Amino acid sequence: MKLIEKALEFETRKKRFPTTSDRIMAAREAKDLILSLNEVYKENKDAKIMDIMKRLTVIKQRIERRLKGKPLTA
Repeated sequence: MKLIEKALEFETRKKRFPTTSDRIMAAREAKDLILSLNEVYKENKDAKIMDIMKRLTVIKQRIERRLKGKPLTA
């Protein structure tokens, strides 16, 4: 599936986003991927898709935490 490949590519991409606009774009991309994968998961109930969504959610939360100015360790 092309969507799963795109999600895995996003996950392996470097996690350093130097500007605020880069962080916003990365958070939006992660959200879009998660929502799209969720639609596929509703049909298939595949555990692999759920694992990918969970990992993307963690990445998205880290990016959003950085946007809000909270420390990453909190």
